[in-house]
Amino acid sequence: MHRVMVNGAAIPVIGLGTWTLKDEACAELVANALSVGYRHVDTASTYDNESAVGEGLRFSGVPREDIFVTTKVWKTDIGPRDLERSAEESLKRLGLNTLDLLLIHWPNPEIPLAGSIKALNAVRDCGMARHIGVSNFSTALLAEAFHLSNAPLVANQVEYHPFLDQAKVYAACRAANMAMIAYAPLGRGEALFDDLAIGEIARRHGKSPPQIVLRWHVQQEGVVAVPRAERKEWVTENIDLFDFELSGEEMSAISQLRSRNLRIYDPDYSPEWDEG
Repeated sequence: MHRVMVNGAAIPVIGLGTWTLKDEACAELVANALSVGYRHVDTASTYDNESAVGEGLRFSGVPREDIFVTTKVWKTDIGPRDLERSAEESLKRLGLNTLDLLLIHWPNPEIPLAGSIKALNAVRDCGMARHIGVSNFSTALLAEAFHLSNAPLVANQVEYHPFLDQAKVYAACRAANMAMIAYAPLGRGEALFDDLAIGEIARRHGKSPPQIVLRWHVQQEGVVAVPRAERKEWVTENIDLFDFELSGEEMSAISQLRSRNLRIYDPDYSPEWDEG
């Protein structure tokens, strides 16, 4: 599995996003993903599926040390003591002794960031997580978090796809040697897949539009993608990316789509986003 090397972490460039997956179907899909080559699984305390994810990990038979497991602490639980408790509960639900990556899911202006980052460091220091990072942080918040942390932050997980310009966040992550982990890497699907430029590139390579979009992600230095998939055939398709390469011209053609700057996830608790 191809990996991004950042601040001591080796993160597989394609992971299985598990948002909306539940119960036995979730466990089966996780196990299936690992059987076809995935080595990165992404979940969160609010997904209400950590127990199912853990079941899938065990059922797969893949050695624990070969799998990179990420989970996230919800924004109401990122204060001192609450964050440590949340991490411990996640480990119990997953049936693991340690996490590979623990992220603050969303910033929370009502909870001082200094306390959150100190608690995140405490989780790493006591061995509950090998690596730590953040999610949905703007460049300003990312700079503050990086300054506050004693341990290196290894990732900022954000919405990222060809229709959304994240150039500023990406540059900040590169400057700090952090990964930018893309959630919703396929956007809303149909609109992106129907784009003429992506369709033409897909025909040229004999690949599907989703494969072209995911290949665009992983060819960018320091970018990791965690597409969600609800069907086994999609799971298999999404990792079949490493037998072809996009040209510089093709990469540029896809990157030009970001001028649309269409954000899918913008809840009322979002931080002030960086303008593209």
